[in-house]
Amino acid sequence: MSKKITLPKIKTFDLTLTRTIPASPEEVFDGWLDPENPGTPWHGSQKLVLEPKVDSLWHFTHVFDDLVLPHYGRFTTLERGKKIQYTWMSRHTLGLESLVTVNLQKKGDDTLLTLTHANIPDDEYGRAHETGWKGLLEAFEARILQTD
Repeated sequence: MSKKITLPKIKTFDLTLTRTIPASPEEVFDGWLDPENPGTPWHGSQKLVLEPKVDSLWHFTHVFDDLVLPHYGRFTTLERGKKIQYTWMSRHTLGLESLVTVNLQKKGDDTLLTLTHANIPDDEYGRAHETGWKGLLEAFEARILQTD
């Protein structure tokens, strides 16, 4: 008879950020999936595997000082001009599979980008995702402004 293993429950939270981007939803969608575009999670990776297709796996490694930070997941939804969704795992998610959703909504000539990162551990490292995403969104918007 096998023994039942009970894992400790990790308290989690969801993070939602919005930003109005001066570009069409299709341009924002394409820009988000472009690793050459600053402000995307994939930009500046030391190592990158990225094929934006549903059920395709992605992996990137960033290095800060001497700290190697691998991230990985898979795409779950790709609807051009509307929605990008992918799972997200890193040392800061404590092995939990979190979920990043980028919703795009036309707002006049602009796009309302709503980023939700769900199932993040509610600890110091999990909370650091808010600072990280805010910085990426600022860089993403700045890059879009430069291309006009």
